[in-house]
Amino acid sequence: MSEADRAVKPAGARDTPLYERLKAEIKQRIDSGEWPADHRVPSENELSETLNVSRMTANRALRELAMEGVIVRVKGRGSFVASKKRSAPFMGVRNIADEIAERGSLHTSQVILAQTEICGHELAEALGVEVGSPAFHSVILHHEDDLPIQLEDRFVNAAVAPGYLDQDFTTTTPNAYLTQVAPISHTEQFVEAVLPQSWECRHLAIARSEPCLLIRRRTWSADRIVTSVRLLYPGSRYRLESSS
Repeated sequence: MSEADRAVKPAGARDTPLYERLKAEIKQRIDSGEWPADHRVPSENELSETLNVSRMTANRALRELAMEGVIVRVKGRGSFVASKKRSAPFMGVRNIADEIAERGSLHTSQVILAQTEICGHELAEALGVEVGSPAFHSVILHHEDDLPIQLEDRFVNAAVAPGYLDQDFTTTTPNAYLTQVAPISHTEQFVEAVLPQSWECRHLAIARSEPCLLIRRRTWSADRIVTSVRLLYPGSRYRLESSS
């Protein structure tokens, strides 16, 4: 224990680790409404200086609060009180822009990649086309207000949606365009918990240790596969729900 940690440890608290007491203090401020949703939480350095604890203690407290979903740590911006997790329906296919608008928030998107690729064996099988066929590949980052909440990595059957790369996906979404030109007849989707790759962490502004929700989805229009897509959500910012 550091000298700073010894200095603030009161009598009778010997059995409670200081980082737990710091977590409780932060939770109390959140629960009381002093720190509302999206409020910026003091940094490790600020907590160390104002509460007279070591930076190691502050780091552990903030790290564990993030793992518990109490706060959200955004790389390069700091820590913030977590809002109630956004929800996406697991059954069916929704337009993420519509979901965000229904919550009263602003949807924006950033096109990271948009190009034509030639199908190898794996991609050809995923799209139900011949090896060597063209396919469109897009990677789009979706934001709710200023917070990145979904990374969409999509391959599209070029024969079904030949105008795909002509669209401005900062003003519309792939979902909106594709459901218009190739109405969905049925879907196949799987969900799993994963750890993000380095490039995904950079775009979502999360740590490599942040658990994420991954949806793998294929959609058909009539008897043709339209798209194969990976949708990655930071686990601290999103949840999937279903009702029947």
